[in-house]
Amino acid sequence: MPKTLTRDRLITDLDHARLTNLRDAGLPPELADALDTLDVVPSREVPADVVTMYSQVLIEEANGHKRQKLTLCYPHEAEPHNGFISVCSPVGAGLLGQRVGEVARWRTPNGDVCEAEVVSLLFQPEASGDYTT
Repeated sequence: MPKTLTRDRLITDLDHARLTNLRDAGLPPELADALDTLDVVPSREVPADVVTMYSQVLIEEANGHKRQKLTLCYPHEAEPHNGFISVCSPVGAGLLGQRVGEVARWRTPNGDVCEAEVVSLLFQPEASGDYTT
């Protein structure tokens, strides 16, 4: 049974500013909506268990059959076959701001609902003292 969301999703002030600047390029609706609803916090205050830009996460599909290691990045850096997932993709938009133990949800291009638990955060820039990446 999927876990329920217990806390608000967060985004750092720097990530919010950078993603807001991409609005003119036409953000997908799920990301544009997320930018309007995520709680914005200073980069130095984001908890170490929150998925931020350039975080590397381990997710497990809801059925428990597959785990994947993904790095959340900007669209021009995406290399899905190498695990670099654009924040503008449905998966990326679903992961942004989630915490370890929470379930990210997104829709595939054909409308199917997918979900995966954030099993662990292998790397988060802010947790390593990088507040400007």
